[in-house]
Amino acid sequence: MYDKNTYSGGEFKVTERVKELIAEQLGLQPEDIRPECSLQDDLGADSLDLVELLMAFSDEFGIEIEDEEAEEIVTVGDIIDALKEHE
Repeated sequence: MYDKNTYSGGEFKVTERVKELIAEQLGLQPEDIRPECSLQDDLGADSLDLVELLMAFSDEFGIEIEDEEAEEIVTVGDIIDALKEHE
């Protein structure tokens, strides 16, 4: 589980971990994932992938992403922003 006391570099480490989780879930390479990428249009995620990703982020970062907030997530950058709001 992510612990901001364990990781130095703050936002960079969060971004890298988000990219790793997305890559694992969608079978991609982390270096191909950029903040501006649309999860569905650019990375090929379907609705089930999105739900599974949100659960993985919740588990990894120890946060709860509300349904209203989840509906606003379109890009990788949106996920990073949502996680930063919960720090």
